[in-house]
Amino acid sequence: MKRVHVAAAVIRGADGRILIARRADEQHQGGLWEFPGGKVEAGEAVEAALARELEEELGIQVRSARPLIQVQHDYADKQVLLDVWEVSAFTGEPHGAEGQPLAWVSERELLDYEFPAANQPIVAAARLPECYLITPDGLEPGELLRGVRAAVAAGIRLIQLRAPNMFDAQYRDLALDIQGLCAGKAQLMLKGPLEWLGDFPAAGWHLTAEQLHKYAENGRPFPGQRWLAASCHGAEELALATRMGVDFVTLSPVQVTQTHPEAVPLGWPAVSELLRGFNKPAYLLGGVGPEDRQRAWQAGAQGVAGIRAFWPV
Repeated sequence: MKRVHVAAAVIRGADGRILIARRADEQHQGGLWEFPGGKVEAGEAVEAALARELEEELGIQVRSARPLIQVQHDYADKQVLLDVWEVSAFTGEPHGAEGQPLAWVSERELLDYEFPAANQPIVAAARLPECYLITPDGLEPGELLRGVRAAVAAGIRLIQLRAPNMFDAQYRDLALDIQGLCAGKAQLMLKGPLEWLGDFPAAGWHLTAEQLHKYAENGRPFPGQRWLAASCHGAEELALATRMGVDFVTLSPVQVTQTHPEAVPLGWPAVSELLRGFNKPAYLLGGVGPEDRQRAWQAGAQGVAGIRAFWPV
């Protein structure tokens, strides 16, 4: 069965809302919502296909777009490769040129709509930011609080509270305080024993590679409305993350880092190869910073994660 190559778009309006369209009942996966786009013709560049399809379907002209995620999915009757781009600027007024209903929805509202199974990783990618801040090791609670407050004020929307040398009780107290700072502004990801899950219902959970190996066979430890992430360092752990049903991962180290100088870097070519067919958002970590976002997108990643490069204090 030949895999159908489809160019699709996460189109953002000036207010940050995202445009989705409802599939006609008689179509494959009819009646479900989708991200607009269509088939890439033989010999056609993906960007050109995307521009053509969006003009035909919505009457808009793309002015700025970048790669977001690639998803390979096998239905019982069809195999698809969704080549998804984020469209941040366009001209024209979107309308259902083929009679399809449209809706502008917030990132959170995407969860209220039913999408085809192949679109689920796109929903996650559309809701996640470009940068993932991981807190530095060895700081006092007061320093961490000040830093997180400054990061949130600067617009950081995804924060992992990493404090491996902190006593459990101290970490838990700090997590409650930082959860309050992030409320309504940033998504907090915590690390620790899964027995703590019930105590922090608003937080997502970032699994260590060790936890991933230990728990992957059990599947997700909580429902899909709550973020689950994992630290990965190669193909085996990416496969375990897929099996467990995580929402996104960090992949590291891309390059030599100050924090883990002994770790052998993956290098950019290997990163691109590892992410091909992974089907989930991935943040690249280790020797990268905000200036590497473009290169990360070209490699198939959601964006970049970092400690020193992102810490504001």
